[in-house]
Amino acid sequence: MPLLEGVRLALAQIRAQKLKSFFSLIGVLIGVMFLMTVVSVVEGLDRYMKQDFARTVYGLNTVTVRRRPSVWFSTSSAEWRQMRRRPRLTFDDLAAVRQQLGVPALVAASSDAGGRIEAADGTEVENVWLTGATADYFRIREYEVGRGRLFTGPEDELGAAAVVLGHEAAEKLFGALDPIGRMVRIKGSSFRVIGVLEKQGSLFGMSLDNRAVAPARSAISRMVNPHRIIDEILIRATDAQGMARALLAAESIMRARHRLRPGESNDFEIETAEDSMSFWTRISRILYVAFPGLVAIALVVGGMVIMNIMLVSVAERTREIGVRKALGARRRDILLQVLIESATLSGLGAMIGILLGVGLAQLVRAASPLPAAIALHWIGAAALLGVGVGVLAGLYPAARAAAMDPIVALRHE
Repeated sequence: MPLLEGVRLALAQIRAQKLKSFFSLIGVLIGVMFLMTVVSVVEGLDRYMKQDFARTVYGLNTVTVRRRPSVWFSTSSAEWRQMRRRPRLTFDDLAAVRQQLGVPALVAASSDAGGRIEAADGTEVENVWLTGATADYFRIREYEVGRGRLFTGPEDELGAAAVVLGHEAAEKLFGALDPIGRMVRIKGSSFRVIGVLEKQGSLFGMSLDNRAVAPARSAISRMVNPHRIIDEILIRATDAQGMARALLAAESIMRARHRLRPGESNDFEIETAEDSMSFWTRISRILYVAFPGLVAIALVVGGMVIMNIMLVSVAERTREIGVRKALGARRRDILLQVLIESATLSGLGAMIGILLGVGLAQLVRAASPLPAAIALHWIGAAALLGVGVGVLAGLYPAARAAAMDPIVALRHE
């Protein structure tokens, strides 16, 4: 039987038995819809992590020295207590890394805390990301200034009361007014606005523009950390090879400063974007295996429903099958007809499931910080999966129909 003719007959059967067909395909529909929604969210997260997250959080060719890891899971209470006992990073550590690194690189320090900024007219902005940083911080993070200027190394050394605002913070504080040269108060200390950063966007729904960056040695230092304490040291090399050398050098310098003996574990963390990516790769592999496994359960249930419906359909059409065989239809023609009908039914459910899944993924992207993305290869895989479930589910009913004796089938009441 030609494929198109089989599909036409299958669609005619579906139209003739709409309610039964709907219940037949609903299992496949739900399974494929769930599959498309989940893989779209994971695919979007994967793209985001590879393209934006590592660059935003860590920076390219950048090594970050911290007291504790920036991200950790499954940490026991003993490990947590051990990390809390680690020594804090200081400006002296920063100076040592700068002087002894021996690799061409930018070196900066930064410390962060949340807080509130108040303009002279009383306008306030809450939950501002306050950062105390050295001057090279902007170059390492690749932040560009939209208005005014960034603070300089000498201004940081002198602890100048200058601040660079994020785009959103400046807009909330001053509206259409030019913020450059105006005064703001941060936790009781006055700062002059010298620049506004270009718009950065958001990270998992958290704005990167509601922020303020002031010299690390200015009054902001006591707002984010105890005296002379910093959160992290950033080292940006010119290329990947330089980054590898910088990582080894920084580790050696910090171990020497902390008087760690050979074989003794580091009491600090050294992170790179590659570290975060390897972590995410492990997580995404688990997600790509676990979620389709859950979807498979729905598809198995859908396949069993289709098989039962096809068995009923074959029983109802016994005389029709007998007539076809009496008129010369071969076993394989009957077999193909039932298989095509089953595959068409399941494929139709898969197509509807794909459309609903894509719609749900778009809804997730619009209503949440999750950056869902639709990948064409997953659409193709979902369609093939739906048709495959139909073929497998139709094998047994097709075999029974093909094995019918035409005389017995024609006598069937």
